[in-house]
Amino acid sequence: MRAAVLLLAALLTPLPAAAQTPPQPVPVQAPEPAPIPVYGFEVVRAWPHDPGAFTQGLEFRNGELLESTGRYPSTIRRVRIEDGTVIATRELDPSVFGEGLTVFGDRVLTLTWKGGKGFIWDPVTLEPEGEFAYAGEGWGLTHDATRLILSDGTAALRFFDPQTLTETGRVPVTLGGRPLAKLNELEWIEGEVFANIWQTDYIVRIDPATGVVKGVIDLSALMPDRSDLDPTDAVLNGIAWDPEGRRLFVTGKNWPTLFEIRLIERPAR
Repeated sequence: MRAAVLLLAALLTPLPAAAQTPPQPVPVQAPEPAPIPVYGFEVVRAWPHDPGAFTQGLEFRNGELLESTGRYPSTIRRVRIEDGTVIATRELDPSVFGEGLTVFGDRVLTLTWKGGKGFIWDPVTLEPEGEFAYAGEGWGLTHDATRLILSDGTAALRFFDPQTLTETGRVPVTLGGRPLAKLNELEWIEGEVFANIWQTDYIVRIDPATGVVKGVIDLSALMPDRSDLDPTDAVLNGIAWDPEGRRLFVTGKNWPTLFEIRLIERPAR
């Protein structure tokens, strides 16, 4: 197994210990599973990004970025890609810590970390339009054509009805057959869920039907000089996809740069 997958193995949730059972017959050895594809990248272009933005959610809309930030005060903002200018912003109540963001139809939806509360916003004015509740923590948020998809720090993706905002199901996320937790910012890209793995330089590509990780993106060489950044908090986080231009954007918490990247699959070794 290649280096990126091996490094991610440290995040795998341990399987529960088995109860004592009598010795079992030695099974016939199964064939080795196919290797998980690992992707590198090339930088297509880089733009300024607000280093004060503790990025939690990122989404492309109408040539701009919608971004949610954490800490206090947490914000939701519209950002001009070309120069990183914040066009409009709205602060959350100081009692909550902002998390993931997605746009479904004509509504922006955002999460909070431990508050069990989500917010609905107008995508242009960022005026508040409502609230909703969910169990557990809120980390990342994205959607397919019919469902909202939420991560909560565990090894699962949770699905919500976008109209009633109630949970309709969930799928466990696995890498090489083992649960993979710390799923953070999410983005729906051409039938897969891309997920940042918190406090790592990796993004995983998840099959939403099975929860199986189908690929690992190694961004450890992105912005190699991080000497002025907090190594604990200023981590890779933020994925946005422009479906018409087929452009992939990534950034990090308090990073001064937003990158457009192109993925390159590495040869299997």
